Amino acid sequence: MDRKKDMVISGGVNIYPAEIESALIDHPGVADCAVIGVPDEEFGEKLAAYVIPTAGNPPGVDELQDFLRARLSGFKVPRMFVFASELPRDDSGKLMKRKLREPHWAGRDRRI
Repeated sequence: MDRKKDMVISGGVNIYPAEIESALIDHPGVADCAVIGVPDEEFGEKLAAYVIPTAGNPPGVDELQDFLRARLSGFKVPRMFVFASELPRDDSGKLMKRKLREPHWAGRDRRI
């Protein structure tokens, strides 16, 4: 279970990104990943997955969504994917999700 601040509330449903990350990292084309909530006008938040692909043939968005749909409920499948070369980590190696969330929430009066 994630910390409360990592929980995503989309359309009134609590979604825990750790469950999605656990499924996503099982894909052979994913070297590392992080899932966060980003603003959504209709549902409050939506899921965004940051993915570091493995070397070689990186997976596409449709492939990753199909992979996750076979393992998770449909509302837990991210609609937004960002492919990156690295994820922000502190000196001890802990993922800094705050740095991933900040650009999406900048300039907003309210954060969920």
